[in-house]
Amino acid sequence: MTEKKEQILDAALKLFAEQGYASTSTAKIAKAAGVSEGLIFRHFENKEGLLRAIMNHGKAQIDQLYKQASTFSNPKDVLASILSFPFLIPKDQHPYWKLSYSLKWQSDIYLNDMSEPIRTLLIDAFTKLAYQNPEAEAEAVLLILDGIATAVLLKKPEHSVSILKAIMQKYGI
Repeated sequence: MTEKKEQILDAALKLFAEQGYASTSTAKIAKAAGVSEGLIFRHFENKEGLLRAIMNHGKAQIDQLYKQASTFSNPKDVLASILSFPFLIPKDQHPYWKLSYSLKWQSDIYLNDMSEPIRTLLIDAFTKLAYQNPEAEAEAVLLILDGIATAVLLKKPEHSVSILKAIMQKYGI
């Protein structure tokens, strides 16, 4: 990827995350990136193409989390890995996650396909642990993670370690 293309993606991610996708024009992005607006169109066609490129980059981050969790054979280790996700979001990835959350809060864009591999791992883990309704339990965990990630992104919860311990304890981990 060229340096200019990276500048555009970084500027767009920052502006989309801070000001919202709808409120951010390609002109603002070009100014923040120090490039011409035409260069944005040349590399990404339009604002939607730019958003797609950012989301694809973010999906690669999610895939890494999935790969990490899928390496465990013990279902409790899988659960522990997944339950830890929101507490381990690196600071440099916060803009991507803020954007991802803001898109679902501000529009009808809810990226279910991004969480599908995690859902599958959770269902498998809960099945192996003989939970009565593994699908519902997996959905409950995803909802819990969603809430925790929101709190982590907006302001770090004061008792993060205690919260993680409580969740782990709920699942016998």
